[in-house]
Amino acid sequence: MGSRAAGRLEPVPAAAAPNRATFLELFFDLVYVFALTRISARAFEDLTVEPAREHGWAAVTGGGKTLLLLLALWAVWQGTAWTTSRYDPYKVPLQTVVITALVCSMVMGVAIPRAFSQTALMFAVAYVVAQVTRPLILSIALGPHPYRRLKVRMTVVYAVSGVFWIGGALLGTNGQVMLWTAALIIEYLAGRYGWPVPGLGRSTISRWDIAGEHLAERYQQFFLVALGETILVAGFAYSRGQYEAGHAWAFALALATSIMLWRIYVQRAGRILGEAVMKARHPANIGRSAADTHLVMVIGLASTAIGYELIIEHPLDRIPGSWLAIVLGGPVLFLAGRARLEYEVFARVSPSRWIALLVLAASAVPLLFLPGLAATAVGVLVLAAVAVADARRARGAPLEAPAPPF
Repeated sequence: MGSRAAGRLEPVPAAAAPNRATFLELFFDLVYVFALTRISARAFEDLTVEPAREHGWAAVTGGGKTLLLLLALWAVWQGTAWTTSRYDPYKVPLQTVVITALVCSMVMGVAIPRAFSQTALMFAVAYVVAQVTRPLILSIALGPHPYRRLKVRMTVVYAVSGVFWIGGALLGTNGQVMLWTAALIIEYLAGRYGWPVPGLGRSTISRWDIAGEHLAERYQQFFLVALGETILVAGFAYSRGQYEAGHAWAFALALATSIMLWRIYVQRAGRILGEAVMKARHPANIGRSAADTHLVMVIGLASTAIGYELIIEHPLDRIPGSWLAIVLGGPVLFLAGRARLEYEVFARVSPSRWIALLVLAASAVPLLFLPGLAATAVGVLVLAAVAVADARRARGAPLEAPAPPF
């Protein structure tokens, strides 16, 4: 490792042999197990305290604020994952980037429960430090390499958006939400269009070199982190309950849901995403697309985890519409993301995905008049049907090769 850590930082060749995620990267992911549990806890509190339980708009605004925090966490994780997939993660500058992101992500996780009140500045400063130091360190470590200009542009963009983050933390809740939303939009659009900065130009994403299989593996690992968080939330919710029949059924259905989510994700497309990235005409483009796809699925998993907690604590109650939207919305978002993943890998989408989405949407109205446990049961049955359809499609057929459309 000593020899690998020496010398100037260089981007990995596009055709380099794939590297597995380092122990430091996996350690970094563990922070997100904690951070995602804080996201779920915050959303649960927003949905169960008055007036959110009785008034849908309060639930919407609370959910929107929690989503904003989740997007910020994702932005730090994704930026770090892309960095370790473009440069040798054993180099000292890269390890410095990952450790800095790890510490900042932990601080953000701690600040999540009161991120729109007492700990707003803590959350904002940690986010800005994570985002600004990453390209700044790389711009120094790259020396005269052409990619140095890209890192300088990224540093400028994150410094500008950082003003919105820190300025928003000093305002009231409405101003904070507006400025933080604007900051995320600036960063997202800048990334989409090659980090343009007046006088410094912009770059074309399709020309970026990435270790495609490494990046795909990182997305898969984050999906597993988010899936593991759903199991943690279900376990915590049931362990503090009364262990009565309704609670036990809700817990069992929650575990069954997590198993179905795992099964659907890994069915072929989820396993060979790395091959699809390497086979694509523009690996960086499919890598960027897969990032958005996994974000949708992770939001779906977060919603599913919140739904577990709501139903495990109130299994036989008729639930308000905002709760039902969370319980059914989780599987809906997951299936929508998984359908897009299938398209990215095979340039097609199985009919079972669309049928499942339609069934979940159609079941929403009658489920408003039934106990919350029924909504979880419908979700499990629909996901199980998709898993069975996938298994039947693959049975006896040769393994399908990736055919990415990009």
